[in-house]
Amino acid sequence: MQPPILENKHYDAQSVFTVENMLREARRQKSIPEGIIPTVCILDPDGDIAAHLMVTGQAVAHPHWACYHTKLYVFIYDGVEYGIIPHVVGASFAVLVAEELFVAGCQLLISMTSAGQIVPMGQPPYFVLIERALRDEGTSYHYLPPAAYSYLDPALLTCFEDTFARASVRVLCGATWTTDAPFRETEQSIANARSEGILGVEMEAAALYAFAQVKGKAVVCFAHITNQMAQIEGDFEKGLDQGSHDALEVIGLTARRWLS
Repeated sequence: MQPPILENKHYDAQSVFTVENMLREARRQKSIPEGIIPTVCILDPDGDIAAHLMVTGQAVAHPHWACYHTKLYVFIYDGVEYGIIPHVVGASFAVLVAEELFVAGCQLLISMTSAGQIVPMGQPPYFVLIERALRDEGTSYHYLPPAAYSYLDPALLTCFEDTFARASVRVLCGATWTTDAPFRETEQSIANARSEGILGVEMEAAALYAFAQVKGKAVVCFAHITNQMAQIEGDFEKGLDQGSHDALEVIGLTARRWLS
C-alpha cells in the first residue's frame, strides 16, 4: 500500500478550489480594492528582514493585498520596488502564498530562508543559491510525481551565473534538504543528506520549485546558512540587524540581474 500522499493525484487535472476565487472573496469580505503588487516579491520566513525594514521606516503595508493569512509590505531598495511577506514558514504555507502572489501581479519570487549547515562550507553565516532541493516534505507531491529532488529552472540558474562574484558576502550554489519536521533531523538523516552533498536543511525550497515548474513561474530560493542546529553555544547568529543587510544585498543582486 502506498501512502495516501502518493495516491489519487491526477496531476493534469485542474483544482476546483482556485486562488483567483479565494482572493475575490477576501477582497469582498475585507473591502479591499483590486490593485497590482510589486513585480518582485520576497518570502521572509524568519521575519527579520521585514522587521528591520519596518523599524527603520522603510516598509509600509500594501493596500491591495487580500490574503487571509498574511500582510504584504512594500519598500524600495537600490531603486527597485519590492513586496515582502514575513513569517511564511514551511512548504505548504510558502506555496499557498506563492500561488496568491503570482495571481496578484508578482513576476519574480525570491525566498530567503535561514537553514542549518549540513556539509560544512566554512563558518556560518553564508548563503546558498539552491539549485536543487531534496523533497522530504509533502507539498511538492501534490504538484509533481515522486522524484528525489525539485530543481531551480535551468534558465534562471544560467541567468544568475557570476551574479554574486563581487558580492561582499559568500554566496555558494548547491543543494538543500527540505523537511517538514525540523525536530526530526536525526543523526542518520543528517548523515544521508551529507552523503548526497547537501549543504543545508530548510523548510520551503522543494515545494516552491515544484510549484514553479508546474505553473511556469520564476522562483529563486536562497538558504541563509546561519546555524549548526544548536549543536554549539552561540548558534543562529546572522550578523548586523539579524543579517538583514547581507540578505538584502543578495536579494538586490538577484532582482537587478533578472530585471536586466
